[in-house]
Amino acid sequence: MRGYVELFNLGKTYETPKGPSIIVENFNLNIAKGEFIALLGHSGCGKSTVLTMVAGLNDITQGGVVIGGREIMGPGPDRGMVFQSPCLLPWMTAFDNVLLGVNRVFPKASRGERRDTARYFLEVVGLGDSLHKTPAELSLGMQQRVGLARAFALRPKMLLLDEPFGMLDSLTRMELQEVLARMVEENGMTALMVTHDVDEALFLANRIVMMTNGPNARVGDLLESPFDKHRVRTDVLTHPEYYGMRERMIRFLEEQDHKKRKAA
Repeated sequence: MRGYVELFNLGKTYETPKGPSIIVENFNLNIAKGEFIALLGHSGCGKSTVLTMVAGLNDITQGGVVIGGREIMGPGPDRGMVFQSPCLLPWMTAFDNVLLGVNRVFPKASRGERRDTARYFLEVVGLGDSLHKTPAELSLGMQQRVGLARAFALRPKMLLLDEPFGMLDSLTRMELQEVLARMVEENGMTALMVTHDVDEALFLANRIVMMTNGPNARVGDLLESPFDKHRVRTDVLTHPEYYGMRERMIRFLEEQDHKKRKAA
C-alpha cells in the first residue's frame, strides 16, 4: 500500500574506528495524508535518526523518503520541524521569529499577508498578548508555543516533532498536547512525532510505531488507535481499549529492555 509519505528500506550507517555501525536498518512505513504517527522507543534506539532523515538533516545511507510523490533530497519548507528545545533567535521577538520563516517561504506574498500569517498562528497557540516579547521574557512552555506557531506558519506538507514537550512540566505538557492536537486537526496536517511517553503517544497519534533497540533498529510493532480523530482527553482515558493498548506498549518496551540486558 502506497502512502502520502513513504519511508522505504530506510537505513543509517555511521563509520566508526571499529567499522560500520548500522543504527537503523530496513525501516518501512507508509503514512496517509492527515495521519498523525507517533514513533516510540527507548532512548538511543534510532527514533531521532529516522526523524532527521525524513527532515533532510541527516544523510540517508539506504532506502529513501517520498513525500507527496517526490523523493526528498535534503531539507525543505515542505517539512516543518519542532525540536525539543525551542531554538528561537534570542534577539528577536516571538513575532519576528515566526515572521523570519514566513518571509523566506512566501516571498511573493505581500508584506501585510506575511505579517498577518505570523500574527494568526501566534494567536492560535495562545500568544496574542506576547507577540513582541523576546524569548528571555517567555517561559519555556511559551517559547515552545512560538516553535509550534513557526512550524505551522510555513504551511508544510508534513510536520516533524522531536520530543517537543520533553523539557516541560506535566501540566504544561498536557496543555500543549491539546494545542498541538487541535492545530493538526484544523490544518489537516500529516505529522510524525518522536516520543518516549506512552500516554502522549496514545493521546495524539492515529498510529503508534514502536521501534526495536539499536543497532539495526527497525519497526517492531504497530498499533492502530481506536480513538476519535477529534481528541478529548477524558474520552481517551475512559475508552475501554485505552489501558489494554497502554499495557501492550509498556510490555513491548520491557521486552526490549530484557533483550538489551541479555545482549549485554
